[in-house]
Amino acid sequence: MEIFNIYVLTIVLSLGLIGVVSSLFSGKKKLPPGPFPLPIVGNLFQLGKKPHKSLANLAKIHGPLISLKLGQTTSIVISSPSLAKEIFQTHDLNFSDRIISNTFQAHDHHNFSMIFLPVGPSWRNLRKISNSYVFSNHKLDSNQHLRTSKIQKLISYVEQSSCTGKPVEFDQLAFRTSFDVLSGDILSLDMADSKSLELKELVRCIADESVKANLVDYFPLLTKIYPQGLKNRLTVLIGRLFDLFDSIFDERLQAREEQSYISTNDMLDSLFSLTPGNKEHIDRTTIKHLFMDLLTAGTDTTSSTLEWAMAELLRNPGTLRKAREELVQIIGRDKVVNESDVAQLPYLRAIIKETLRLHPAAPLLVPRKAGADVEIGGYIIPKDAQVMVNAWAMGRDPSVWENPELFMPERFLGSAVDARGQHFELIPFGSGRRICPGMPLAIRMLHLMLASLIHRFDWKLEDGVEPESLDMDDNFGTTVHKAQPLRAIPIQLNY
Repeated sequence: MEIFNIYVLTIVLSLGLIGVVSSLFSGKKKLPPGPFPLPIVGNLFQLGKKPHKSLANLAKIHGPLISLKLGQTTSIVISSPSLAKEIFQTHDLNFSDRIISNTFQAHDHHNFSMIFLPVGPSWRNLRKISNSYVFSNHKLDSNQHLRTSKIQKLISYVEQSSCTGKPVEFDQLAFRTSFDVLSGDILSLDMADSKSLELKELVRCIADESVKANLVDYFPLLTKIYPQGLKNRLTVLIGRLFDLFDSIFDERLQAREEQSYISTNDMLDSLFSLTPGNKEHIDRTTIKHLFMDLLTAGTDTTSSTLEWAMAELLRNPGTLRKAREELVQIIGRDKVVNESDVAQLPYLRAIIKETLRLHPAAPLLVPRKAGADVEIGGYIIPKDAQVMVNAWAMGRDPSVWENPELFMPERFLGSAVDARGQHFELIPFGSGRRICPGMPLAIRMLHLMLASLIHRFDWKLEDGVEPESLDMDDNFGTTVHKAQPLRAIPIQLNY
């Protein structure tokens, strides 16, 4: 034990010396202002449990462009739309690569992942494949029947809860529906299939584990001892996920050998049909890593946003009433909401935008890495620095938004501002060449799920909780969820 303590102390002192030397050299560059870093740990303690809020407060003191020392890592934080435009548009190529967390080096995921690969031929091919077989408007239109069937199952589940007076937990409900849609598009899995249930559980566990802060990212020398064991736990989980993928792939390949086989036209079938000579062809290992990216990134973010939207509506009954009146006026009382109806529902669309403004699922987006020294706002962002864009802070900036803390969908009525990456005051999906590829599906799912839940049902909070006293605190992670999961009892509407 004494030897171990000496070992750790030696590492810590070494890190401190490296930090001092690094600071002396970085002093030659005009870094953005920021809080004074402590020895060894730098500004780590100033992040707290909710970095998006801590960094927003630091921006009020030091300005919208600040620098921090997080352990051995130089981090730059952007908190204004004009500076975000510099990062995502003017200098997009210099900031197109990712900071790779040690956690995601499990199974060499960073060498195959569309999320972490540097911009280049492999990354472009994965983006093209994802768009062609899942996220393009043509593909989304052709798979509309699948989403409709999953929404009907969602409504049926809520109807059963209404009959029994059982509360619905919105995060779980939205996660299950989003997962079933994506797994259907990718693998044609039925939600009742045992493999689907196992896959859903593994995806949720991987998402939960991957959001935890890893000390190794801030102090690389700790790699030798892995004090938290995060990478090891993720290695086990990803291994189980890939074993499950292998089982599903083998069954599909065996079925494709049969003369009676009818193509499912899902993503897996399409990828298996590509010959090695095809430019889009990827091997089995890359397919597994791609499917992991799609399932983990494409479900948790959507479920979080749906939960926040419902929480805001239940806390603002007048807004909920207006939304329901619009649905009844445009769609009618007894009809089912279809995706084609959304274009005629401006207030519903405004609610989704307002939710994304106040509660971006990834409040700091996905950090980028500076590929070279870049001058922005009169300061130097040094090569290899981690660059974070605080979308949460920009969504609540009083110089950009009137009454920014209030939930007011009306602010978007008649406004050209949207959330698709071109208006930098509202970029919940990021922007530039690395904008979230799943955005088109997420936007369709959010409108359809929310409209269906408020068109068919009224809602009562549990345990006599009054709307104005609803807890709106959050928990920070790769995706920000409500600290207290939203649960409410559905009441079926009889118009």
